Amino acid sequence: MRGATHAKWAACAVAVALGATACGGGSDSGADRGDAGIISSSWGDPQNPLEPANTNEVQGGKVLDMLFRGLKRYDAKTGEAVNMLAENIETTDSQNFTITLKDGWKFSNDEPVTAASFVDAWNYGADVRNKQNNSPFFADIVGYDDVHPKSGEPKAKTMSGLVVKNDKTFTVALKDKFSTWPVTLGYQAFSPLPKAFFTDHAAWLDKPVGNGPYLVDSYTKGTGMKLRKWDGYTGADKAQNGGVDLKVYTDNNTAYTDLISGNLDLVDDIPAQQLKNVKNDLGDRYINQPALIIQTLTFPLYDPQWSKAGMEKVRLGISRAINRDEITKQIFRETRTPAKDWTSPALGEKGGFSETLCGDACVYDPAQAKKLIQEGGGLPGGKVTLTSNVDTGSHRDWMDAVCNSVNNALSEGPVCTVNPIGTFADFRNQQSSYKLTGPFRSGWQADYPLIQNFLEPLYYTGASSNYGKFSNPDFDRLVDEANRDSDTAKATATFQEAEKILAEQMPSIPLWYQNGSAGYSERISDVALNQFSVPVYDQIRVV
Repeated sequence: MRGATHAKWAACAVAVALGATACGGGSDSGADRGDAGIISSSWGDPQNPLEPANTNEVQGGKVLDMLFRGLKRYDAKTGEAVNMLAENIETTDSQNFTITLKDGWKFSNDEPVTAASFVDAWNYGADVRNKQNNSPFFADIVGYDDVHPKSGEPKAKTMSGLVVKNDKTFTVALKDKFSTWPVTLGYQAFSPLPKAFFTDHAAWLDKPVGNGPYLVDSYTKGTGMKLRKWDGYTGADKAQNGGVDLKVYTDNNTAYTDLISGNLDLVDDIPAQQLKNVKNDLGDRYINQPALIIQTLTFPLYDPQWSKAGMEKVRLGISRAINRDEITKQIFRETRTPAKDWTSPALGEKGGFSETLCGDACVYDPAQAKKLIQEGGGLPGGKVTLTSNVDTGSHRDWMDAVCNSVNNALSEGPVCTVNPIGTFADFRNQQSSYKLTGPFRSGWQADYPLIQNFLEPLYYTGASSNYGKFSNPDFDRLVDEANRDSDTAKATATFQEAEKILAEQMPSIPLWYQNGSAGYSERISDVALNQFSVPVYDQIRVV
């Protein structure tokens, strides 16, 4: 899952000041929000409808995190996967699991959460006919290939590896040993679904029904979503506020301006242009902390001009032409750190982070950059174009800086140019339909705190977020071997062996690790970001 926020600067600032809703998620005044205990927060439109198995980007993920609770949940401070709806997840061989649910859980429409709620949801997510982005997360389950064949119609409607034993118990058979599989079950793709999802799917999409601490009150695409506290929620993490108004911005500078002027309570992506001011503006209401996030540039290896023999040298050369140290200092100040591998320092060394794995391939060296690009046959057509959405994350700023670095290193004129795309949704649509012909931004916010999650979903052949279509049999073999290993230290070392292949082939260029950053108003307290940099909305209080 990955990120954005957003709007046109002057026009939206005026609109918000006048109380218009074109740039936000509703018309509540500050006083109205205070009376109701409602928080307002910046947001960006999700790419897809909010089906758990179809949402693999940050903006939709924020909502699912408020609407659903799964078998596991990741501790906001430590990232540890702790049982939520699961009473027990038992196995004797790391391949066959028996899952028992806790009593008392229900959906907000009063349907009970049962074993079938999970099994039906997972089967729906895996079924090729439903075209769910997160289908590959179910690929480890026996029978997945029958419901999700590489071509043609499915041979079955359900995966044989999922069996409901009773209302509280189901079993899962995996194709191979996967020792850390239970840790993945906090990811939102594994959320349960009520029967209403299947009996009236269109109505559910209009107003999703979950089992988390919030309800969807309304959603207007391009404007915002209103979520309200669900009083019937029985989990320990009850909402400490009356609800959250998520307001769509197409420029996070506007969101920041609204925060400072008192028209917004929370911004969870401080724009780079404001980093020089944010400590003075907000004091201790500014949060800046490490997160499980890395920004990369991914090459479209589905395009022959980028994947032909020898182009790995060109890709390595481009990496060596990027002055990460200078860019992170000048643009991002203390919120980004030059990348030295394809994971995140937030994993820690025991978790698989490495200071040295990328090695020289991530070190700025103009002479070597030129040499490698020439040895590889040169830039395709003599140029390279970088693509990203530019509505959030200061992406236009860093893309310009990266191109300046490349152009200065190669001394061949403006061979590197920028292709800005106005909105995150439009960028994601082009990315996921494989329409991009040059390197594109691939920010990755981990789904769960494992090195496996930084590698397999992005670089394994046919994986859910492998938008560059990288494919390497040795990489796949090592990932499979690591997943089977019940010794965590050995598994981590094997994942790092797979990661060394990325350093040789450079299917994506590691740019920098990203901190979670946020700022909030004096109206609210108890604001925190989890390890994925997402606000822990349910614990925020209105003062």
